Amino acid sequence: MKPGNNRVLIIALAANIGIAVAKFVAAAITGSSAMLTEGVHSLVDSTNQLLLMYGQKRAAKAPDAMHPAGYGRELYFWSFVVALLVFALGAGVSVYEGVLHILEPEDAVSPLIAYAVLAIAFALEAGSTLAAFREFNAARGPKSWWRALTDTKDATIVIVLLENGAAMAGILLAAVGLGLSQITGDPRFDGIASVLIGVLLAVVAIFLAREAKGLLIGEAADPELVLGLRRAATREGVMGIGEIMTLHNAPEQIVAALNVDFDDRLTAGDVERIVDEIETAVQAEFPSVTRVYIRPHEDAGMKFGPTRGRL
Repeated sequence: MKPGNNRVLIIALAANIGIAVAKFVAAAITGSSAMLTEGVHSLVDSTNQLLLMYGQKRAAKAPDAMHPAGYGRELYFWSFVVALLVFALGAGVSVYEGVLHILEPEDAVSPLIAYAVLAIAFALEAGSTLAAFREFNAARGPKSWWRALTDTKDATIVIVLLENGAAMAGILLAAVGLGLSQITGDPRFDGIASVLIGVLLAVVAIFLAREAKGLLIGEAADPELVLGLRRAATREGVMGIGEIMTLHNAPEQIVAALNVDFDDRLTAGDVERIVDEIETAVQAEFPSVTRVYIRPHEDAGMKFGPTRGRL
């Protein structure tokens, strides 16, 4: 796992624990429904960071007899669990508390305390979000934001980035709801803000679940990497390169299989030498490709074509 990911998770965890405590204290003092749901949101986020850290630790385990391909996909499994928690606890509790507050409205007490806590929480969330954003932006390259979000195989950074972004939007909604309740004298606005926070979290959770599911099932590597594998395998003695199959077991753990048509005039020793050269070239250019399988296949290039390369 990337060291930067651990740093981002630790920053996010520390921020969310402090924010959750402050929000729950403020909710107890003010009686704000939106503040209570924001506290639940931060508590869920803290739990999520712990689960992702656990997933990273498990994913780093070395392969063994029971799991010869390693434990890399554990990170994707726990990412999917995080998405479920955001939906069930974050969104579910927020909507429930909001509806309850709309049906049985209660006037908020000491709203200035709530505003102060929200301002501090927003500043802490912004710092955590900035750390995740820098990691994401560094890996984004020339891709658009949306393309990078949907293409990335690093679920950790995406989860922290979107969770923190949703948290910042939720803080603004809570502040607006509390403000409208004060201005209009109608405390139901606070409950409406809580429901909107829940809807926001549900949208984020559905997106995260969709991405985590794709990674858990198995996604191919970036097309640029596949083209790089084709270049690495193109050398004297290779008559054609057919299908190249790649699979992410973790963000930095890729398994690749290549169909290669070798010159029939080569000896078995020549083929072994070329295979070793290809594997060495791939490892040098793409350290994330942890395993390379080369399958001799007659007329591979003609059967599969020069551009095919994804699962």
